Amino acid sequence: MDLPLELLRTLAAAVDAGTLDRAAVQLGVTPSAVSQRIRTIEQRVGRVVLQRTKPVRATEAGEALVRLARQLALLEHDARVALGTDAAAQRVPLAVNADSLITWFMPALSAVAAARSVTFELHREDQERTAQLLEDGTVMGAVTSQRAPVAGCIASPLGRMRYIAVAERGFAERWFADGLSRAALEAAPIVDFDRHDTLQSRFAHRHGARADAPRHVISASAEYAEAVRMGLGWGMLLPGQFEAGMADGSLVQLAESGVEVPLWWQRWNLSSPLLDLVTDAVQTAARTSRALA
Repeated sequence: MDLPLELLRTLAAAVDAGTLDRAAVQLGVTPSAVSQRIRTIEQRVGRVVLQRTKPVRATEAGEALVRLARQLALLEHDARVALGTDAAAQRVPLAVNADSLITWFMPALSAVAAARSVTFELHREDQERTAQLLEDGTVMGAVTSQRAPVAGCIASPLGRMRYIAVAERGFAERWFADGLSRAALEAAPIVDFDRHDTLQSRFAHRHGARADAPRHVISASAEYAEAVRMGLGWGMLLPGQFEAGMADGSLVQLAESGVEVPLWWQRWNLSSPLLDLVTDAVQTAARTSRALA
């Protein structure tokens, strides 16, 4: 199977752009040329690689080729840097959960940008779902709760994020006057970060709940913590988000034990100086952060 880099780049551009027309503009060719290149790939691999939806999407076979295209682009960039030739800023797509992003992850990006000409594209996703973005080739590295390496990747531990169940005092007095009973946990509203957030449910079920409580969904980190502080519902907060409220008495901790979420860094298993630099920066930021144990 012979797939020139030009064809692979075209497929990746189509997936990134969402339409063949926009991909053509980015590549400086006509839409018909983009379409022909995609057909050529499909003829050579004997499979459909692109779903002609809106936006277009890679098939399972196409995802493998998109990942290959992006890996080759990274290696080409490393080679240009090593040769001392002009190399455009390399796009570095990464996946990270929102809580890491607001607590410890940003210094890693700053350290890499100070050392190399790069641009970052961050995909904010729940830590239980970031690995999927590695599998389909969307990102080259991810902060994830998945310990087992994704195919073609390597994993290293970052630490554990420890969440504490917290509620506004008036809310706690209303709903948890008799403690963390099963009835209270099934009735008291919770605040979830998004539809995939299971931290609150895991805590509740660990303390006896069998049915899910009513929930608010607030997909913004600062506003999420503020919703808990205002008494909209109870939720799991990180160190740094509740200490002031505990000190002034406006917040209460619902239980001594919290929920710990181990985090792992997964990256493509490539010999790439740039990817090594990103990995070192991420591990250093995690190691020096108070947000991780």
